[in-house]
Amino acid sequence: MTESTPGSAAGETGRALIVHPETTLKRGRGRSAQAGLEEAIGLAGAIDLDIVHTRIVRVSRINPATFLGEGIVAELKAEIEESEAGIAIVDTTLSPVQQRNLEKAWNCKVIDRTGLILEIFGARARTREGRLQVDLAALNYQRTRLVRSWTHLERQRGGAGFLGGPGESQLELDRRRIDERIVRLERDLEDVKRTRSLHREARKRVPYPVVALVGYTNAGKSTLFNRLTAAHVVARDQLFATLDPTMRVVKLPSRRHVILSDTVGFISELPTQLVAAFRATLEEVLEADVILHVRDIADPESDLQNSDVRKVLAELGITAEDSRLIEVLNKVDLLDVEERDRIAQQAVRADASVVVSALTGEGEGDLLAAIDRRISRSEEVVRFAVDASNGAAIAWLYENGNVLDRRDEGETANIAVGLEPADRARFERRFADALH
Repeated sequence: MTESTPGSAAGETGRALIVHPETTLKRGRGRSAQAGLEEAIGLAGAIDLDIVHTRIVRVSRINPATFLGEGIVAELKAEIEESEAGIAIVDTTLSPVQQRNLEKAWNCKVIDRTGLILEIFGARARTREGRLQVDLAALNYQRTRLVRSWTHLERQRGGAGFLGGPGESQLELDRRRIDERIVRLERDLEDVKRTRSLHREARKRVPYPVVALVGYTNAGKSTLFNRLTAAHVVARDQLFATLDPTMRVVKLPSRRHVILSDTVGFISELPTQLVAAFRATLEEVLEADVILHVRDIADPESDLQNSDVRKVLAELGITAEDSRLIEVLNKVDLLDVEERDRIAQQAVRADASVVVSALTGEGEGDLLAAIDRRISRSEEVVRFAVDASNGAAIAWLYENGNVLDRRDEGETANIAVGLEPADRARFERRFADALH
């Protein structure tokens, strides 16, 4: 059978067929096959593929050669030909051999879940670090698949390079060439990491506490980010809309400032290599003073998504007992009254949960107050006797601390203020002459 060539339907039209294999293991996890298929459709839609056919396939025994049984492979071949799909997405992890064999059987390009997610990351990454992370993950992925006729190193468009471009006819991508690129990328990435480290050090000198948004993709993180910061960050009903951390300064009810950081969304069965590849991006989460775990509480799969996010956070060393975590139960506006009351009571009992609607603004004040309280835990209350004529020193305390009480006595302002230990040291160094 003749394999398709570059510039076929796949490259020209992006017509795709999606197969969601439902294995015994997946059924045991409780996630519905339909939800899994819809998520795969959302992933494919995130890179503007034209979905022409979808199918859920039950797999009782994994075929080492093709993952799917021979009969299903034959049926899908007919469906691919009938729908004129140039790309087949198999929503699971395929071995290089399985991927190659399916391409030969179906005469079209085949990508698995890992390849699809890499493609999305490649299309969405905006910063230099994000692009380097994508390239590194993609090359490590491709390194195991050099035998594939579709593998190529030249990225002709956005994405990780699995779906199209004139480079796809290259059949000799030797391991040495990939290894050389990996070494260069790792070196470049180290430079970027050092730059980010310097930026973090600079923020510590400001210093503002960092509040990181995390959560399942499409949970509403970017919409909440926009709501809290009045910024215009990409916020679409689309999976993986955000892949590079975005930061803005937010003023809390106590008048203190924090840096709010929006990050990439997590997803079920996120390949370990991707978690590792984006670890530098997620360092904002690791070093955050407060972590907001945003959940789409209206999604039927919310509990399973919660489990997936917790699993990824655990891989990063952040456990469910971490005192920095605040659970943000989002999209409450989509619930009926009875369900809203149940969720609200659940949040009160949890004492670490806040009910919000990022879309309508409901619960925004409660969330900001919760962040305030969480940051205040590490503060110490100090009373300073400040020269009342030194407006800069007094303004600094109001700007950087949580002023609890002020009593003016003649030329002295006695101010009780909650400050982080580092802030107290900074104030005492900077305004030593103003203190009585």
